[in-house]
Amino acid sequence: MKPINVTKSFLPPVEEYQKQLKKIWKSGQITNRGELVKELEEKIQLFLGSKAIPLAVCNGTVALQVAIKSLALNGEIITTPFSYVATTSSIVWEGCKPVFVDINPDYLTIDETKIEAAITKKTSAIIATHVYGNPCNVEEIEKIAKKFNLKVIYDAAHCFGVKYNNKSIFDYGDISTCSFHATKLFHTGEGGAIFCNNEELKASIFLKHNFGHISKTSFNGVGINAKLSELNAAMGLAILPYFNEILTKRKEVFDYYIKRLTKVRTLKLRDKTKFNYSYFPILLSSEEKLLLTQENLEKHKIFPRRYFYPSLNTLPYIEKNKMKISEDISKRILCLPVYYNLNKANQNKVIRHLI
Repeated sequence: MKPINVTKSFLPPVEEYQKQLKKIWKSGQITNRGELVKELEEKIQLFLGSKAIPLAVCNGTVALQVAIKSLALNGEIITTPFSYVATTSSIVWEGCKPVFVDINPDYLTIDETKIEAAITKKTSAIIATHVYGNPCNVEEIEKIAKKFNLKVIYDAAHCFGVKYNNKSIFDYGDISTCSFHATKLFHTGEGGAIFCNNEELKASIFLKHNFGHISKTSFNGVGINAKLSELNAAMGLAILPYFNEILTKRKEVFDYYIKRLTKVRTLKLRDKTKFNYSYFPILLSSEEKLLLTQENLEKHKIFPRRYFYPSLNTLPYIEKNKMKISEDISKRILCLPVYYNLNKANQNKVIRHLI
């Protein structure tokens, strides 16, 4: 019996990946911003209808780190405790202090009504996560940022294909970052992207993602190696033509869960959102119920994921500060399997073994 995992990477027909690889063999260039990386960036912009051509990078965590560095952030950064650990660790890694604001209990994104109370003279930015691809209240966050002269970075790791108010979600904030990890709807195996509409800032981001090179022998500022390889770009180029098909299949899986799980609380989407069906979280009545459910599913070779857990304000390297809603939600939320070719028989098995 094959396991039913929480996700499964979409792989294009191997001959289509090989077709892209042949271009690499022909050029002889494996990395250092070859033609495939540039082609992928341009095709992503056209596909998403985003204002700016994204900068492809080696992963979504480095995308956040480069974003923080490029905005020259310091001091305190207001952020969410309900996200993947990379959102917080990137802030700490770059020498800043995360200041947590609790989440909205319905949308699970940062509670914008609590942001102002957390702002101090040391606050330099807001880093908010569009949770499971569900947008933050971007209008209110923008108002707060303008009022207090703060920068805004959106961790949009889950958001490929998401639109809000008929606009690409990546067009909000000073910078938006995305993950192209193998677990995502659109992926390059490992990878990510940085979206920025400000040309001057984008130039700074570009320098920092490539050691600060302005020529082969001269540099402008400190940089790192965040480049995406041609091999990864080849995977992205082979997958991108299938994205609408992937989205359609995932919507079918999502809708089937919604139809069958009428008594289970699921994610509430913000109005004006065109969703990408990236995750299917359910909220159970208690952590005890979650653990029993997880144990029963795993006994039948079904592997959901506690995502996100734990609440990030409880990390061992973080100054402790109670986040009542995030801590409660993180203990009770469980993501069920969702992927391109998850069939109804296996979905029924998942549903049948929920406690």
